Amino acid sequence: MKPSAPATTASPAARGTTDSTDSADPAPSALHATGVRKQFGGGASAVHAVRGVDLEIRRGEIVALLGPNGAGKTTFLDLVLGFTSPTSGALTVFGSAPGQSVRDGRVGAVLQTGGLLYDLTVQETVSMVAACHPRHIPVQSALERAGAAGFSTRRVSKCSGGEQQRLRFALALLTEPDLLLLDEPTAGMDVRARKEFWETMQTEAERGRTVVFATHFLQEAADFADRIVLMRAGQVVLDGPVDQVTDTGQRTLTCLWDGPGTPEEAAAQLGITDAVLHQGGRVRFTAADTDALARRLLAAEWAHDLTISPASLDDVFLDLTADADPAGASAPTAPKGH
Repeated sequence: MKPSAPATTASPAARGTTDSTDSADPAPSALHATGVRKQFGGGASAVHAVRGVDLEIRRGEIVALLGPNGAGKTTFLDLVLGFTSPTSGALTVFGSAPGQSVRDGRVGAVLQTGGLLYDLTVQETVSMVAACHPRHIPVQSALERAGAAGFSTRRVSKCSGGEQQRLRFALALLTEPDLLLLDEPTAGMDVRARKEFWETMQTEAERGRTVVFATHFLQEAADFADRIVLMRAGQVVLDGPVDQVTDTGQRTLTCLWDGPGTPEEAAAQLGITDAVLHQGGRVRFTAADTDALARRLLAAEWAHDLTISPASLDDVFLDLTADADPAGASAPTAPKGH
């Protein structure tokens, strides 16, 4: 995976200043991938970063791309941005080759690193990039919409990591792209800055823009995305709406243990095969029918202070990535829900 990339992918062939909802071309989807593979190197040392991805993202969707380090998320985004080409398979963005859609100004990106000149101010940076485009929104408008107007006179070298991400966001908005790709967009931001960033991004999504973002903050995915795409070892292993992704049929019951015996012994007696975890003095059971489990624990006076909750996105993520094999073994693919 590349360590850095330009902060904005909008091109001198920018489409103009209309909102992304004003798209009249016939392409039915924002992104369509069929059997996409990307291999680096050859022979025994070959790295299979993306291994047979089939994915369609419709216009106007907000999609979170999740996966552990080495899952292939950034490489796949590089393919969508036209930074590199698939080894095999087909990939289109708004019905065209990724590079063409980038040159048409239909794609903007907020990446983790790179693409900034640290001796310039924030406003000078946006003005310089804007000058590369025959048509773009006003520089001040881009700064305001990205939440960067308040520090526009600051040199980039003096900006925090979160402020530099907002600058990259302003650059990505210059050509009013139909598709925004965000690779760990809130990296370096504190809790408040992340909240403010997503409020700003929500406004952009409401304009009809398609948003695809990779993140390690699972709560961001749960709060902001319409749909979760989980990658592991270069493949898509789960794809569906947030509530469907977390609806695994399993729920958790936590309690304070009274005994007799150990929770592990009780789990074996009750026919619960999932691990029992001790968390801060509490015990966690995982079962399909936690209501029945609660009744049995209470009737036997084995536990008190019970709490039942559905599986969280964190639980699903950990379960599906626990045995990830980034070295190249095929990952099992869960049924797609979207």
